[in-house]
Amino acid sequence: MGNKNILKIGLIQSSCVEDREVNFKKTLNSIEQLCDAGANIISTQELFSSLYFCQIQNTEFFKWAEEINEKNEHIKVLSKLSRKNKVVIIASLFEKRTEGIYHNTAIVFDADGSIIGLYRKMHIPDDPHFNEKFYFTPGDLGYKVFKTKYAPIGVLICWDQWYPESARITSLMGAKILFYPTAIGWLPSEKKKLGKKQYNSWEIIQRSHAIANGVFVASINRTGYEKFPELNEGIEFWGSSFICDPYGEIIKKAPVNKEALISAEIDLSMIEEKRTIWPFFRDRRIDSYQGILKRFIDEKE
Repeated sequence: MGNKNILKIGLIQSSCVEDREVNFKKTLNSIEQLCDAGANIISTQELFSSLYFCQIQNTEFFKWAEEINEKNEHIKVLSKLSRKNKVVIIASLFEKRTEGIYHNTAIVFDADGSIIGLYRKMHIPDDPHFNEKFYFTPGDLGYKVFKTKYAPIGVLICWDQWYPESARITSLMGAKILFYPTAIGWLPSEKKKLGKKQYNSWEIIQRSHAIANGVFVASINRTGYEKFPELNEGIEFWGSSFICDPYGEIIKKAPVNKEALISAEIDLSMIEEKRTIWPFFRDRRIDSYQGILKRFIDEKE
């Protein structure tokens, strides 16, 4: 149905080391490689330039946060790279907004190198080895759609991926691709018992967002094992970054345990085809959804 509307997206799945400049430069090289492969939109994983420091609570890590302004050298370099290659770049970083207010933020550079906007992570977890509430203030920009040169896209970050409300709202706002920069993995002590269930749940929930909303989904996870001296086990990140179509079918998938650059051509005209065949948006009963705004529905109330 309709004419093809093809573009290519690329994802960077990487392991990280303590030296943040090494991580940053490796990502720049990965962006160049994906550009050479013809990618139009490229996304990094969550907090790509550092180890996943949220495993522990340590105020020293606030020094790793970056202000988003014209003086930031990392932003200058990414902007220049975007402009040179005419590529959209989604870059996830630790934002210092002001003293005492920090965010887990994605910057979207349009193909001319300009910053088209920011997304600040809305849902902030607080679990063993994922102590994000210690570091991040919940996002206050709401859900966003970025009208890039190649397509309107939505960006959501890691813990956001478990919430169908986030995917639905962003899709209703016009996003055709949902990008999920991510840092998720197994605790070694849990892997044998729960590892398969945890991974399957992670993949299935995101593929379901693609199906329910008729959009493409790109999930970008890190890989490798990261441990801090204060911990006994660390996290084994499970990689497995993937791109799926509006039917939830996986187009391309990275391995679990090694770095990978994956890219795939997608045809945006498939969205109209899918939504016409399965018109979920048409048949939504928006007059019956008041309960979704409640924390819990108690029949006694």
